[in-house]
Amino acid sequence: MSFKAFEVSEGPDNGYRSSVVNKSVDDLPPGEVLINVQYSSLNYKDALSSSGNKGVTKNYPHIPGIDAAGIVEKSADPHFLKGDKVIVTGYDLGMNTSGGFAEYIRVPASWPIRLPEGLSRKRSMMYGTAGLTAALSVYNLRKMGVSPPNGKVAVTGASGGVGSMAVAILSHLGYHVTAVTGKKDAVNMLIDLGAKEVIPREALDDQSKKPFLKAQYAAAVDTVGGNILATVLKSLHYGGVATCCGLVNSPDLHTTIYPFILKGVRLIGIDSALCDHALRKEVWEHLATDWRPAKMDRLINTCKLENIQEHLNKMLRGQLSGRYIVKISS
Repeated sequence: MSFKAFEVSEGPDNGYRSSVVNKSVDDLPPGEVLINVQYSSLNYKDALSSSGNKGVTKNYPHIPGIDAAGIVEKSADPHFLKGDKVIVTGYDLGMNTSGGFAEYIRVPASWPIRLPEGLSRKRSMMYGTAGLTAALSVYNLRKMGVSPPNGKVAVTGASGGVGSMAVAILSHLGYHVTAVTGKKDAVNMLIDLGAKEVIPREALDDQSKKPFLKAQYAAAVDTVGGNILATVLKSLHYGGVATCCGLVNSPDLHTTIYPFILKGVRLIGIDSALCDHALRKEVWEHLATDWRPAKMDRLINTCKLENIQEHLNKMLRGQLSGRYIVKISS
């Protein structure tokens, strides 16, 4: 059986080229579950993979796509039956395992989860890894006791996929959200999603090297890392909580231990790729029900296999806002 896929290959000049090609199901890696993919979504890891980043994808040619939603075509595992609607995000999908930018994927039975009631395959990819990551951040803030009355919650990189989803979910749950972005043209979108205020990233990029700044936030969802995260930690209230899940600004964190030992600040790392399966299911259930933002559709753009690369290039240049879903097959 043949199918269409967006494939990235390495050229003789050490450059990388992408094209839509025909593949065979026999080309797919081993696994217990064969899935007909209807939708995927664009993520920063996909952009890195498509550009030949060997830290994400070691061998080429390769099919990126760390997200996929579709229907089980064949299963060697009794937990899944032909026709089951499923989601696959994270693990090794789209990194070194043939990914969701294709009409078919084959994966281990431990990777998919059944699509929750009330959530369509298309809407699940409106969330995708970005939405799951944002929701895991919210989950951890709430687990640490952060509730709306505690004060403002800052979201850095707010116009990106994870950041915009975090703004939408937190606002829906009644939090006072301060959106932090470097994109002036994203202000109206963020206000529309429920942010109470939008501030430029320079406002949270302190260069003074002071161990503390004026306490402004009860919590934060940081998606960029670097000095922005260091500034966030210095700006939290006593007992404040920050989650971190990205490094667009920098993977380095230069700070002191003072916020942690004198103000009881807590920093929680978020990983959606290998998070516990039971937690993954619980968070997806929240996204299908009580955490479902009313205005989420306004974040969404749609593309096809044929124009994935142009959008991934823009993502690498920091020129995309919101979420992009990919319609794979009907």
